[in-house]
Amino acid sequence: MVRNSSPSFAIVGAGALGSYYGARLALAGNDVRFLLRGELSAVRERGLTLHEKDGTRRLADVAAFATTGEIGPVDIVIITLKTTANAELARMLPPLLGPQTAVVTLQNGLGNEECLAALVGAERVLGGLCFIAVNRVAPGELRGFHTPGSITLGEFGRPASDRSRAIAAWFKAAGVNCLAVENLAEARWRKLIWNVPFNGLAIAAGGITTDRIMADPILRQRARTLMDEVAMAARAFGFSVPEQFIQSQLDVTPPMGAYQPSSLVDFLAGRAVELEAIWGEPLLRAKQLGVPMPELEKIYGQIRAKLSGRN
Repeated sequence: MVRNSSPSFAIVGAGALGSYYGARLALAGNDVRFLLRGELSAVRERGLTLHEKDGTRRLADVAAFATTGEIGPVDIVIITLKTTANAELARMLPPLLGPQTAVVTLQNGLGNEECLAALVGAERVLGGLCFIAVNRVAPGELRGFHTPGSITLGEFGRPASDRSRAIAAWFKAAGVNCLAVENLAEARWRKLIWNVPFNGLAIAAGGITTDRIMADPILRQRARTLMDEVAMAARAFGFSVPEQFIQSQLDVTPPMGAYQPSSLVDFLAGRAVELEAIWGEPLLRAKQLGVPMPELEKIYGQIRAKLSGRN
């Protein structure tokens, strides 16, 4: 359990999501250490700037490091790397771990907690689902389309604890709505209800933003069909996915405007896309229960073809 009243955090993978939440935590007075690569010099020199609808926030003095060895042990590790980089965690995590260190993955898709549990022990592991729209528009510059959004936080394989509630409270104190939930697995499937269609269609439909998906009747209906398939699979696992939750995921999308989902950003930049975590693993798990998911299978194949075509 994390006991410090003012804990130390390490942000592992300070892209748009990690930089945003790390900056929020640091602006609230916490000790936050960022692992950076390409933008290390720029962020050390200029800090982090958050452009949001309610104003601009700037973290001028950023504790930015090139390696986890330089960061050293912390109370809470927050992982915001893309799942395609998970093979690097075995090397990166050990220098960050003290006897009581908690490891929180804010990554997309399924299978991340299992990966971490194999590396650091299941007792350390929590997961969080981020409902947010934020893009990096320049080195150290972040633009929020739906910020601060919210985080759903849970223990891996366990109900909510004092630890998860304490971490949620630190996020709340930083201005981020964060809820500790009893069932992390259920929350992960719920998050897929937005990620599967909008990350997927943004790539499969030719590199388009979410507003164009919602404006096209065919794509909008396809998004709804994908949502229903994911919900059906989640229910087959015994998880609750009310109809109003599905509708809320559609309703929250138009106010984002011309938003590029994270998978589209990676695709357009020529980076690896989280194909298996977001689409492949849910499809595999649904098939194991005998749940038909023809639309998910179709978009999985379309994204694979797009990725193969750029090589």
